[in-house]
Amino acid sequence: MSLYFRPEKGVLGDVIPFYDNGVFKPFYLRNYRGNRDANHQDSWVMLSTTDHVHFTEHDTKIVGGTGSVIKVDGIYHMFFCTFQVMPEKNYINHAVSTNLDTWTEIPEDRFASDNQIYAPVHWRDPFVFWCEEENCWWMIFAAQKQGMTTRRGCVGLCKSDDLHHWSYCDPIYAPMNAQCAFECPDLFKMGDWYYLVFSSYADRYQTLYRKSRSLNGPWETPEIDTFDTRAFYAAKTGTDGVHRYVYGWNPTRENNEHHFDPIGYDGKDCNTWDWGGNLIVHELWQDENGDLFVKPVPSVLEAVSEEEIISMKPLTGEWKLAENSASVNTPYGYSALLLNPLNETSRLSFDIETTGEAASVGVAIHVDESFAVGYYINIDFARSCMEFKSGVRMTERGGQMFPYEVELERPLSSKTGECFHVDVIVSGTILEVYVDNRIALGTRMFDITGGNFGLYASDAEANFMNIQIFKKKI
Repeated sequence: MSLYFRPEKGVLGDVIPFYDNGVFKPFYLRNYRGNRDANHQDSWVMLSTTDHVHFTEHDTKIVGGTGSVIKVDGIYHMFFCTFQVMPEKNYINHAVSTNLDTWTEIPEDRFASDNQIYAPVHWRDPFVFWCEEENCWWMIFAAQKQGMTTRRGCVGLCKSDDLHHWSYCDPIYAPMNAQCAFECPDLFKMGDWYYLVFSSYADRYQTLYRKSRSLNGPWETPEIDTFDTRAFYAAKTGTDGVHRYVYGWNPTRENNEHHFDPIGYDGKDCNTWDWGGNLIVHELWQDENGDLFVKPVPSVLEAVSEEEIISMKPLTGEWKLAENSASVNTPYGYSALLLNPLNETSRLSFDIETTGEAASVGVAIHVDESFAVGYYINIDFARSCMEFKSGVRMTERGGQMFPYEVELERPLSSKTGECFHVDVIVSGTILEVYVDNRIALGTRMFDITGGNFGLYASDAEANFMNIQIFKKKI
């Protein structure tokens, strides 16, 4: 069973975070793909959890797209979107509940775009919150602003005094630079900063964020404006009042929906990404400049904390081995070290210090003693980035295939001479890497299984310290 939640016979899509009475209750869009029948229909589903590891499901029977849930005077309000096909048009809908289980839709509250500020088709994903500054309700949503070019993606805005009647306002954010709608918008305040979170599926395909001292902007783009890779999408945030978490989904590559796969390759690692997959949750934190970074949820680390005895086998290079540490000086070459075999769920943790002008170090996953076909997390100091390299690229035929690692590279501020910490979590086909409790890199690994963890250094003097390998607690 994966460490990361996925519904039986289906996939988890967009998450709608919610916290109520001491319990996290994130809703999500459940999609059964080819498994739909009388007992398995797509719908909004509520999860209940206290640790983001163990979940209970509650079907709401609401059918529609992303939205938000709020609680006002003991009544729960759900806002969601629906899609008309002929002619194509989107609607925002309102439902209420007294217990989160049974929902009653309010048909007269359903409304569409004004066709003046906003286009009629991209009108969805409402997020509703109380605006203290204006003493009214704000609804932000995914939209396209009317305009001359197709670069009209924006986060729209409506306002209300009663949650039933909404006035159309100019977008809260409209850079006019993307050929999409900015999906699943979310807005919150932390300290002195407001944060606007949204996802883009054109020009860039990631969850992004902007920050501002004011709800009226200007909205600044931070140096690192993403939380994870392309394999962490439609992410929104939720809080218990103390900690804030960002919830997204790691997509599968099972259906190959866009069919860009190379001819003659019969695996899944070159398939296109699907809509929906498994739930990934990161904990958010804020630095002194107001920028946001992510770290693993402590309970997720705790779930994979049964320590194993470390096995280390040098393959190339002059390694110096000690208890839970390994160092190598390889200024003009590549040195590889084989570690423990992987379990279905495994975690590798270590600290690393490196020197060398063109240094790179990394982690190998699902490799054997040939250290060839496998998956690699490469930390490239010359390029100040961490990148994922799939087993497809590591073979002699790799150059014949499109690498499919677009937007699976993460920026790093770590420099040679500095010590930093790395956590690598493998659970089934899912890989999630954290560096220094700041940067996350998530992806999928389908075609190569079994094998071992490994460490390597290239053109570097590297000191791997506090090496630990864990398996999932029984």
